[in-house]
Amino acid sequence: MYQKNLHKVFSVAMAFLVLLSTLSFTMEKHFCGDTLIDVAIFTKAITCGMDMEAVSKISLEKKSCCKDELEIVKGQDKLKKASFEDLHLDQQFFLAALVYSFTNLFEVLPKQVVPHKDYSPPSLVTDIHVLDQVFII
Repeated sequence: MYQKNLHKVFSVAMAFLVLLSTLSFTMEKHFCGDTLIDVAIFTKAITCGMDMEAVSKISLEKKSCCKDELEIVKGQDKLKKASFEDLHLDQQFFLAALVYSFTNLFEVLPKQVVPHKDYSPPSLVTDIHVLDQVFII
């Protein structure tokens, strides 16, 4: 029971580790001057409402005070699938011996049967040892 639960916990942890190491996402930040207005992950950041692009087309001397930064966090995209046949012969022998010895290390004991588990003893009215005067010396 304990070994099964531990195996499940490690399996879920390894699955999350693979998921998080291969996850890629973008984070967009919108600054108005030096003040951070919005940070968005997976979506476009909300602007501060000062759309200076239309104004900057009209007059080239005015620069926009707003700027957008885009950070791309790349995950791992090359995963190698290894098989048992990719190992050298001595590595295969070592791995097979390790697995065999580890699995035989933890042998489960047979379940012990208690035949009188559901049996309730009779209620005693008198102490039979005193009544028959049989004492253990």
